[in-house]
Amino acid sequence: MRLFDSITQELKYKVLREVARLAFGDKLEESYYAIPRIIVKDNDDSMRCCIYKDRAIVEEMVRVVVGAPKNPAAILDVMDIACDECPIDKYTVSEGCRGCITHKCVLNCPVGAISIKNKRAVIDQEKCIECGRCYKSCPYTAIREQIRPCVKACKINAIKVNKDRKAIIDHEKCVSCGACMTKCPFGAIQDRSFMVDAIRLIKNSENGQRYNIYAIIAPAIASQFKYAKLGQIVTAIKKLGFNSVVEVALGADAVAYNEAQELAEKGRLLSSCCPAFVSYVEKAFPALVPLISHNVSPMAMTAKMIKKQDPGAKIVFVGPCVAKKYEMTRENIKGLIDSVITFEELQALIDSRDIHAEELEESVIDNASFYGRIFARIGGLSEAVKESLKEAGITDFELKNVIGDGLDQIKIALLKLSKNVLDGNFVEGMACTGGCVNGAGCITHDVKNAMEVDKYGKEAMDRTIKEAIAPYPVD
Repeated sequence: MRLFDSITQELKYKVLREVARLAFGDKLEESYYAIPRIIVKDNDDSMRCCIYKDRAIVEEMVRVVVGAPKNPAAILDVMDIACDECPIDKYTVSEGCRGCITHKCVLNCPVGAISIKNKRAVIDQEKCIECGRCYKSCPYTAIREQIRPCVKACKINAIKVNKDRKAIIDHEKCVSCGACMTKCPFGAIQDRSFMVDAIRLIKNSENGQRYNIYAIIAPAIASQFKYAKLGQIVTAIKKLGFNSVVEVALGADAVAYNEAQELAEKGRLLSSCCPAFVSYVEKAFPALVPLISHNVSPMAMTAKMIKKQDPGAKIVFVGPCVAKKYEMTRENIKGLIDSVITFEELQALIDSRDIHAEELEESVIDNASFYGRIFARIGGLSEAVKESLKEAGITDFELKNVIGDGLDQIKIALLKLSKNVLDGNFVEGMACTGGCVNGAGCITHDVKNAMEVDKYGKEAMDRTIKEAIAPYPVD
């Protein structure tokens, strides 16, 4: 069974696994430079021009994983050495060129980059400034527009191309959703890793003697690790050294219940669950920031619940989201989350310890309601807020939700809201199309993932939202 969606994901996993293996064995510092040769062997077929470049790229990946990226302030960044394999000419002339005599492409080019040779248009790529005027003016649509996969994936124009034709991320615009990372065919965009920090927390806990360490798992986990049952994955997490595993769906229940009441009080609200959505509002629509829910995200809410009962606890979030790594550093939740790892990184941790989850007994995990669990797919938050209004006895307020499924739809909804023409009072914003089940840190992005989350949710249908959160009161 193939575990990952792509070869670039598998390469990243191998790097993560080797780093984890060395970190658990206290050999990372002394064996750091051996990893490229472990992963790219002398007799391997090269992925690029030669195995030496393959190794150089792996070495750069290792640097990112151990927490020493070129830009420590960024969650996502481009590895220049890998991006070098993606030199795309944005505009090219196809066979459809008829050699017409109007020469609109020539006349509309502001820099004289187009000429006619042998009755065909030719673009001088050295002069071309990629303005697109030739593309728009050709009567035969014979000029093709080629967009880099990373640029096409970024819906907020945060990726540009520098003078060397390498991708660069505008961190003033970037919301750390990770869409560019998943679409780059060469694996040139990597997310900053806090996996080694998580290993350090596990080891320093001394099997719970110094402090308890909790893994809080996002509900999207139900759609991942398809080679084993969820209960077996929970057991595997405990075998890594975690004292306890708690569902983030529990925090989602609390957030939904609180947001329902906040919505009824204010009349209009933007959800606060997706950190990439919140960041996008802050950067692109600052006038709408007051409408963002004052509730923290389900991740932070779950941590608050745990730390109220166990103040000395250390908490590691495990989920599909790269933006959670950015959220962890935000002032309003600093100190609640001690590390964030993705599902990709969890798989690497499990395999680095030679744990075979599919052979383990199942652990019971039963913290949340149906509604908290379906937060992982688009529309789940709105359903939970509607249920919360009902359970809270709020009958004089009607929910009119607008679902922003991906940044394209989010932009449209926010533009309408900013002009007071949005037909709705609650915006559920999810930066990843389809919801968290398609997060950049997922192992797989299967079309059936949302169905798996619903199936997981239905296992808790006998519990209301109020019943789920009752044992965990927070201020």
